Amino acid sequence: MTTAEHNRVITRAVTMFLLGIVLLVVLFLIREVLLTLYVSGLLAIGLSPAVQWIEHTRLLTGRRRIPRWLAILSLYLAFLAAVGLVMAMVVPPLIAQVQQLFVALPGYIDQVQSTLVERGLIHKRWSWSDLVANIQAPGLAISSFFGAVQGVIGVLGTVVTVLLLPFYLLLESASLKVSAMRLIAPANRRRADRLMRAATVKVGAWLGGQLLLGAIIGATATFGFWLIGVPYFYVLGLVAAVGELIPVVGPILAAVPAILLGWTVSPQVAITVLGYCAVQQFVENNFLVPRIMERQVGVSPVTIMIALLVGTSLLGFAGAILAVPTAAIVQLVLEEYFLHEETAEE
Repeated sequence: MTTAEHNRVITRAVTMFLLGIVLLVVLFLIREVLLTLYVSGLLAIGLSPAVQWIEHTRLLTGRRRIPRWLAILSLYLAFLAAVGLVMAMVVPPLIAQVQQLFVALPGYIDQVQSTLVERGLIHKRWSWSDLVANIQAPGLAISSFFGAVQGVIGVLGTVVTVLLLPFYLLLESASLKVSAMRLIAPANRRRADRLMRAATVKVGAWLGGQLLLGAIIGATATFGFWLIGVPYFYVLGLVAAVGELIPVVGPILAAVPAILLGWTVSPQVAITVLGYCAVQQFVENNFLVPRIMERQVGVSPVTIMIALLVGTSLLGFAGAILAVPTAAIVQLVLEEYFLHEETAEE
């Protein structure tokens, strides 16, 4: 190798190294965008079997199929109708109960303070003026308020994007698949097509499993709250079902209104509700999720638990949501790789 060729090799290696660093920095800066795209892609893949089923359903004439855009739109309309029904049932009674709770809140605070003073845990009773005096400065409070509003707007924007982007991905799925296949070597296109089809089935089964878990938790929560004597038990059951669709924090947030409504009856009822929710989540986390996801998605319970731990550690709440479908896709890729290796050796 001549000196000029040696210098070109070094220059190329340094350039590739610097470009790699720049690429990693860019990926880190747009990580939230990439995560949004990944979630939207998973939703589009998961909804694809349902869209295909609706699309291949014949119209009343029996001759024409439903257009793809109409099949996708019908799924979205059904989702919006379900959300609207849940909101119509949940919001009014919860607002009424929260108003009652705020009216009774000073009495609860006085009762707690009296108990703490009698047991010597605090030396004096608090007053509302003491609480107001300890509130942070008005300027800091205003900046915190606007910061919270900005955060809420950002979250709403992400949610809207995640809901709308799958519509266009599903609508353009055929052209996107053709474009993706052009980037793959012709010898590997059959394997890639097989992986895409299998991933569609797996992610669709994951969505079905999530809906099944939500139905089970919603039904058991409704029945349990009815036995305990919590008001609006049917509403709380719907809240628990929706919360089950959000891993990790969803069930906890869904249990809060049940505990608060139980407290409006008596502290004993609130404690009973807390215990019931804890037992329900223990059974759900250790038995229902591994069993249902193993049957629906084909991923072992050990793999699911490891995926949840890794996903939560890496991405927190988003990682918990993406853990199971990602584990299923990784399992498919590994199985296809090892199957190809064994075939090549033979």
